[in-house]
Amino acid sequence: MCLTESYWPGDVDQPLIDITIGDLLRQLAAEVPHRTAFVEAPRPPLATRRWTYAELLAAAERSARALLRHFQPGEKVAVWAPNCAEWVLLQHGAAMAGLVLVTVNPAYLGEEVHHVLSSSGAVGLFHVHDYRGVDVAHLVGQLRARLPALRECYDLARWDDFIAQSLPSIPLPRVSPTDVAQIQFTSGTTGKPKGALLHHLGLVNASRFAAQRAGFPNGGVWATAMPLFHVGGSAGSHLGALTSRGTFVLQPQFDAGDMLRIVESERVNHIHGVPTMVIRMLEHPDRSRRDLRSLRTLMSGGSLVPDWLVRRAREELGSRFTITYGQTEANGVICQTSPDDTLERQTTSIGRPTPRAELKVADPANGAVRPVGEPGEIWVRGYQVMHGYFSLPPGVEDAVTADGWLRTGDVAAMDHEGYLRITGRLKDCVIRGGENIYPMEIEEVLRQHAAVQDAQVVGEADTQWGEVVAAVVKLEPGLARPSASQLYEHCRARLAAYKLPVRWYYVDAFPTTSSGKIQKYVLREQISLRGLAPEPFEKPSRNQAQD
Repeated sequence: MCLTESYWPGDVDQPLIDITIGDLLRQLAAEVPHRTAFVEAPRPPLATRRWTYAELLAAAERSARALLRHFQPGEKVAVWAPNCAEWVLLQHGAAMAGLVLVTVNPAYLGEEVHHVLSSSGAVGLFHVHDYRGVDVAHLVGQLRARLPALRECYDLARWDDFIAQSLPSIPLPRVSPTDVAQIQFTSGTTGKPKGALLHHLGLVNASRFAAQRAGFPNGGVWATAMPLFHVGGSAGSHLGALTSRGTFVLQPQFDAGDMLRIVESERVNHIHGVPTMVIRMLEHPDRSRRDLRSLRTLMSGGSLVPDWLVRRAREELGSRFTITYGQTEANGVICQTSPDDTLERQTTSIGRPTPRAELKVADPANGAVRPVGEPGEIWVRGYQVMHGYFSLPPGVEDAVTADGWLRTGDVAAMDHEGYLRITGRLKDCVIRGGENIYPMEIEEVLRQHAAVQDAQVVGEADTQWGEVVAAVVKLEPGLARPSASQLYEHCRARLAAYKLPVRWYYVDAFPTTSSGKIQKYVLREQISLRGLAPEPFEKPSRNQAQD
């Protein structure tokens, strides 16, 4: 292969499976009913729970019939909870009931959750009672008064009571592979998060193709602590394992030492995690005491994977890497390296496009294909593109063109063999440990502080997280100068913990273009070259566990 243009026509040799999430589970329960399908593996002394494929199907159908006693097919039901078995059972039940599952980041606070629930039109909400010191149940009570469409709310601690309402006589509806299965919220650069309409066909096949390129074996064991509210957890990992008739092992909350225990006890073949997770496993003192010979592949992405990490994984764990690049709007993975790729390919590229993904590196102004080696915006088209954003507000630009191209906002260059290398982002987001963080929301919160005249938020390089959030602040003249810790506490009361700035800089003026537009790239350069002096700041210890 020797490309001259940065265009990949799409490999159509591998067929799509035209199936819903519910029918996939029915098929697998018929083929391998006694094979373990799902394991929830919390840290001891909490008990591990297991479901065979037959048991998971029965639990999903029971969940679906309980849901249908309260909701109609096509209605939106939200889940605001961290990783847990009930989340997975609700996902399968909603899929079989023809409901649309709206996923909510469990770290969100009141206003963030209100936006997701109100803009999605959710009529039901399943939530945990509390999370990381936050009284979720109390917040739900406050939210309900402001959400007239929200009819019913259920605490997942009473999940067994809820599904006890199921009746075998309730018929399950016909669901189409092109029907919307989930609404996942993803932010842009010009406003609040938007709800991407994800469909069964895209979620199943994007996950399936990613598992295949990773070399995940039929009937293998796949472990992850990736969050289920994210497409990489609820689809990429969970459905990736299921489409290979494998076992999906869910760690409710990432703990490096306990993940090593899980690898040993469950004979895990494949782990999906952001680079930070892999680093912590490699450096954990228990690693040398665990039998990790079953582990064959590490799947990572979301931020830069350094060459030393790939090398150490190969040498010390005997594991190969597969690196993914994807977006919520594409139902998951768009490009991916193969475990057989060279070290250079693994650490300087995001791989080639996945099967059936038509992709081009385009001039963002007109969509024209760029020559090989020349940077442009990644555009992708095919089965996996979302159905758009739900109830897109007037005046907000959609990410999908009239002829079906998804504009990713990421800038890359393609080489002669179709491998892509990310060179920048049109989207002004910070990627911290695989989590996308969008500056505008944080900037608006900072500007609410009486002493802040303006604020700009950028990503700053970090050896552990890839990037962390840095705030560059211009203060109001004549007012008392707040400390970085005071501004941090101001943000902490209004934002999820992972969005909080941990590096702080004060400036008298921002660099601007001749037309007055602030040049964030100059701020990033000034920070990286130490042209700006950081403010003294020590992150409060009570938030350390929330990383």
